[in-house]
Amino acid sequence: MSDYLTSRQEEILVYLKEYQRLHGVMPSTREIQHYFGFASQTAAMSHLRALEKKGAIIRLANKARAVIFPEHLDREEVVDIPIYGNIAAGMAQDAPPEQQGCVSIDIATLGLRPTARTFALKVTGESMINAHICHGDTVILEFREPRPGDIVAALIDGETTLKRYVVENRRPFLRAENPDYPDLIPARELVIQGVLVGLLRTQF
Repeated sequence: MSDYLTSRQEEILVYLKEYQRLHGVMPSTREIQHYFGFASQTAAMSHLRALEKKGAIIRLANKARAVIFPEHLDREEVVDIPIYGNIAAGMAQDAPPEQQGCVSIDIATLGLRPTARTFALKVTGESMINAHICHGDTVILEFREPRPGDIVAALIDGETTLKRYVVENRRPFLRAENPDYPDLIPARELVIQGVLVGLLRTQF
C-alpha cells in the first residue's frame, strides 16, 4: 500500500473482507454507514475513496458492488450467467423461467465459480430484506439439493418465490425474512429450483 492506513480505515478494510467472506458480496455504502454509525452514506463513500487512493482496495467500473482487493487481481475472471426472469421475494406468484440475457460477475469479487447449473434471477418484493436481499437485486443460484436454512428459489403449488428453506418435524416449508410475510406451507408440491450462492446489487 502506498500510504499508511488510519485505524478507522483499517477497521473498514477488515469489515469489507469479513463481509465478503460471509456474504459472498461487498456491503453497500448504506450497510457500511449503519455498521460504523456514520452520519451519512457520503462519509462511508469518502472512506472507500481514501482506501482506494491508498491502494488498499480497487474499484472496478460498471460492476456490482465493484470493489476487489489487490491480492485478488491475479485471479480475477469475469463470467456470464444467464438471467431467467424475475423471482418474487413477496407472495408467491406465477413466473415461469424465461432467459432474459446474462449478468457478468467477477469470480474474485463474489468468491464463487459458476457451473452449467448456475443461473440468475431478478428479485421483486421485500420479503427477504432481513437477509439483505432487496427489491431490484439479482440473486445467483445453483441447481442442487437444499439444506435446511438455505435461501432458495422454489416452486410451491405452481407458483415461484424466493424464501428460506425450513424443515420442521420432517416437513419442509418456506419462510420469509420479513415478519410481515407468513410462512408458505405447500398444499400439494414444493420443488426447489435453485439454492442461493451469490447476490448482486446495482448501486454501491
